[in-house]
Amino acid sequence: MREYLLTLCITAAVTYLLTGPVRKFAIVAGAMPEIRARDVHREPTPRLGGIAMFFGLCAGLLVADHLTNLDQVFETSNEPRALLSGAALIWLIGVLDDKFEIDALIKLGGQMIAAGVMVVQGLTILWLPVPGVGSVALTQWQGTLLTVALVVITINAVNFVDGLDGLAAGMVCIAATAFFLYAYRIWYSYGIEAAAPATLFSAILMGMCLGFLPHNMHPARIFMGDSGSMLIGLVLAAGAISVTGQVDPDALNLYVGSEKEAVHQTVPVYIPLLLPLTIIAVPAADLILAIVRRTWRGQSPFAADRGHLHHRLLEIGHSHSRAVLIMYFWSALIAFGALAYSVNSASMWIVLGVVFLSAIGLLLLLLPRFTPRAPRCMERFVPPRYRRRGSVAALAPEASTPASTADQPASAENRTPVVSGVAGVNGATAIGPRSRLADRRKAGTR
Repeated sequence: MREYLLTLCITAAVTYLLTGPVRKFAIVAGAMPEIRARDVHREPTPRLGGIAMFFGLCAGLLVADHLTNLDQVFETSNEPRALLSGAALIWLIGVLDDKFEIDALIKLGGQMIAAGVMVVQGLTILWLPVPGVGSVALTQWQGTLLTVALVVITINAVNFVDGLDGLAAGMVCIAATAFFLYAYRIWYSYGIEAAAPATLFSAILMGMCLGFLPHNMHPARIFMGDSGSMLIGLVLAAGAISVTGQVDPDALNLYVGSEKEAVHQTVPVYIPLLLPLTIIAVPAADLILAIVRRTWRGQSPFAADRGHLHHRLLEIGHSHSRAVLIMYFWSALIAFGALAYSVNSASMWIVLGVVFLSAIGLLLLLLPRFTPRAPRCMERFVPPRYRRRGSVAALAPEASTPASTADQPASAENRTPVVSGVAGVNGATAIGPRSRLADRRKAGTR
């Protein structure tokens, strides 16, 4: 465990220290595109945060290669090299997209090529544990297609959810934490060395996200861009592929009996490993809803819009920070709920706890519908939004005077985006209060 924690800390430190210089480089390089109709931020913000995250990944793998208990992963497996090769390719494509806005189909092709590079080097699914059937061996083509599909879906799920400050990095960090506990339990508790690479990948992914989050929390000073979102999506998918289909259910020695019974009894352990989308269920649901919504409207599935889950949270009245925290809550509930279920699937307390927390989550979603009012005796000590209208006018008579134009919030219709390259624009995302009325214009229009 100490080696994994050291790798995590080194990765986080390198990512954190490099993000500042990368931000300055992005400003000089002009990687600050104009604000689009679907964007939430109000000023041009530099991208290319994935550069710092990629070098954090390289630093984590380099440190792990020189640690006593982790160097065996590099000696007995080619998976770390396969991950680095695929990550380098997908990162390069993301950097080009952050700077030049390449076509979506080209990005999709690059994602498939990156997944194919990992497959060629041995990072692929060999067999699947199917309940009631046993371990089903996959042919080379079946394993390749399933691996490529899993990588592409996970990358795009993370990319789709990257719409608010700190949202994608935080949600992937939560998913990586839950996945690390899964893989470490199989590797350490059952002594299965095939799970060691996945444990290492998850620890490095946590470090990448934790090192980048301080720069990306609202108001964000830099965005990870596609170079970062596609990179962390690929690393998350690589961890799932590394352990899925390479761990024999009978090697767990949990149950005595046939292989079918072992697979059937260990389903709670394998479901989250087989499908990482159960860990990042919120981004996956957002991905599916976006594809259905755009196809129903006759648009391309890759056409950008303002219909994502985080956009809808803002529309119903949640603040930027509260919307991010709500998405964090649901991701943690699903990820760690699956983790607890895999440890003890027979416990009814786990199911009741998940149901109770789900009810709390639904209540948090409805908070903007209910505006609490403070008692009259306490109205002087609470923010104005919790006071009655008459009390607000009495306590602040100057509020009834006409406000200057500079003090009025800019609505979505009359705001003028600040174009990149303007002196003094350093990446702040808020220049004033944002209207709750969503800008429903199509992406790409002004």
